[in-house]
Amino acid sequence: MKQRLLFLGPPGAGKGTQAQQLAVAKDLVHLSTGDLLRAEVQAGSALGQEAEAVMARGELVSDALVLAIVRGRLESHQGGWLLDGFPRNLAQAEALGQLLDDLGQQIELVVLMELDDDLLIQRLLSRGRTDDNEAVIRHRLEVYREQTAPLISHYRSRGLLEAVEAAGSVETIADRITELLG
Repeated sequence: MKQRLLFLGPPGAGKGTQAQQLAVAKDLVHLSTGDLLRAEVQAGSALGQEAEAVMARGELVSDALVLAIVRGRLESHQGGWLLDGFPRNLAQAEALGQLLDDLGQQIELVVLMELDDDLLIQRLLSRGRTDDNEAVIRHRLEVYREQTAPLISHYRSRGLLEAVEAAGSVETIADRITELLG
């Protein structure tokens, strides 16, 4: 079974939900970059203090800092893992690839969760977040596609990418993903 996974997909496709469930079911470490950053801040580590200072200024945490946190989590880890929310662009993917090569823990499968825009918009609007309206969501999808299209090509050209239809029940989607793990 493939145990070093990366989840890609637009906002609202269900990456977080599927990643959490799969991590529990298959005993994988779930590496969500947002969760990792919050955990480092809460732990008060040197990396966490650096991240907290950057976020307090309203800035994005650097790729180098995110990679350092990912390295810290994977260096001593021998089992499977699932990356969710990183990389977001080609430069990050290349840096991550180098890091994983250094650790001898290359990605075995990239799961691309695909969903029709109308369904994505419907899902995101149903979350009821005050900052979500259709125009904002369409813009987020546009930005996602601009940034992610090169990632999809990058992983497809390496024979790692498998697309999954992200419509249907949580269980149905989970079954589709499990089939890909072998």
